[in-house]
Amino acid sequence: MAYEAVHRYARISPRKVRPLADLIRGKYADEALDVLKYQPNRGARLLEKVLRSALANAEDRRAPNLHHLMVVDVRVDSGPMFRRMRPRARGMAAIIKKRMSHIHVALE
Repeated sequence: MAYEAVHRYARISPRKVRPLADLIRGKYADEALDVLKYQPNRGARLLEKVLRSALANAEDRRAPNLHHLMVVDVRVDSGPMFRRMRPRARGMAAIIKKRMSHIHVALE
């Protein structure tokens, strides 16, 4: 039985979070929390929150052994984008895309 948690519309680019998701995929949940705790990136804090939420969901649904839960699925999908205009030379404008991501974590 999988215990899941999702952070939708996280204000960080998925490209910044995906390498951190690759670090914890397939590890035990306790070990994954330790790995994320010592990463200096902002995306690690967001991923850590979602992982803690998935652990809390497992505890709430009375998982038999919390210490043996593994991170089976970590996905970082792209969400919607804010589009901003930036003035450029000769009266033109460039589009700046402020990206969002959806972070999914599943434990089993």
